[in-house]
Amino acid sequence: MRGPRSLGVVIKLGTSSIVDEKTHEPLLSILTSIVETAVRLRKDGHKVIIVSSGAIGVGLRRMDVEKRPKHLSKLQALAAIGQCRLMSLWDSLFTHLRQPIAQILLTRNDIADRSRYLNAQNTIHELLDMGVIPIVNENDTLAVSEIKFGDNDTLSAITAAMVHADLLFLMTDVDCLYDKNPRTNPDAQPIEVVEDIGQLVADVSQAGSSLGTGGMSTKIVAARLATSAGVTTVITRSSIPGNIVKIVKHIQASRSPASLATQSNAEDQGGASTEDPLSASTASLTDLTVTIPLHTRFLPSPHPVRDRYFWILHGLRPHGTLYIDAGAHKALTGRAGLLPVGVVDVEGTFAQQEAVRICVVERKRSAPGEDGKLWEGDAVEVGRALVNFASSEIKQIKGHQSTEIKSLIGYADSEYIAQRESISLFSRESRPATPSREAMPDAPAEGEGSADEGEGAAL
Repeated sequence: MRGPRSLGVVIKLGTSSIVDEKTHEPLLSILTSIVETAVRLRKDGHKVIIVSSGAIGVGLRRMDVEKRPKHLSKLQALAAIGQCRLMSLWDSLFTHLRQPIAQILLTRNDIADRSRYLNAQNTIHELLDMGVIPIVNENDTLAVSEIKFGDNDTLSAITAAMVHADLLFLMTDVDCLYDKNPRTNPDAQPIEVVEDIGQLVADVSQAGSSLGTGGMSTKIVAARLATSAGVTTVITRSSIPGNIVKIVKHIQASRSPASLATQSNAEDQGGASTEDPLSASTASLTDLTVTIPLHTRFLPSPHPVRDRYFWILHGLRPHGTLYIDAGAHKALTGRAGLLPVGVVDVEGTFAQQEAVRICVVERKRSAPGEDGKLWEGDAVEVGRALVNFASSEIKQIKGHQSTEIKSLIGYADSEYIAQRESISLFSRESRPATPSREAMPDAPAEGEGSADEGEGAAL
């Protein structure tokens, strides 16, 4: 009988999980436990990636600097000092268990360039196939505000999506999300499963540490990115890394014959079956015997956006906005490309093959209103696109038929402002959040992209 398949696991550690907030000393007990946990997962057949912050924190300790400086050049210098010492520390700990590791440093520019994105994806896959644990961090030595991910929570979500990981663990200093601040509200209830982040009501007042840049709100943003790509995302306590192994075992137990029989019985009785056990709700796993620690699990989208579509949505920084009418939006959802006739207005300055936002407007105007807009009502962003024409050219051809493009701008390399394969729409889901031990009805979901669209292979 085949055992449960191996999983791709990404573990994200913040600076506060790596160095002491006051003394900046490495937290060796936590780091050692993380190393043991990662090696245990490897021995169980899983593929593991660690996304590690902490370079600046380690640099502060090395240079005996008390507080994180504000000037970018000093932060970059400390990152350069701390990164090599941080990797030396990881390598020393993993060497004791004879586990090879590799360092991968990324900036958003690396992700925005399609060739470099694919190179990073292929390199990580090759390392995993070799039995190596990649340790990913943002290249703070080179990154400036315009090309930063913002925090390593976002970087970990993009990394997990890039390699089609099954699980993303966001380690923090609390067990899980709560509906209220548990420090000031004794009646605060844990939120164990989240089915729709858009409907989530949770306490996110916890800010990041004085050394880090994240907080609970950035973890929810990261969970939104990862789950949209089909990655189950977990928030759990960093001081007990062994929880990761228990949670992974719990998810694997959901693939056991007993759990499959439970799901089959539910289906026979008129219930809905779950295709992927990673997406199973707490209710469908209540009969499992695996005991798991308290954590919050964000369920993946049933219609994941992956590969090129995910890269267009989240890997690129938009340089402008295209406002389209409802007819054009309907055509896009029907898998058609974006024609000039459906474009109402253009905002920003951008070149060919640059990313832009796509926003749908309620009603077009025949002439600009007092606000200067060519539409009435609100504009709702529905996706992103790589355009075939520059902004100045689109302003000339918007609202016209494709047959008029050449006469208007002198050439017509394409009849589309953006081909359909260069357009990615945000998934539109309406699945309610599921607080602890409370079941709520599901609503239909709609998304774009699938696991077999694109060139990436799952872990």
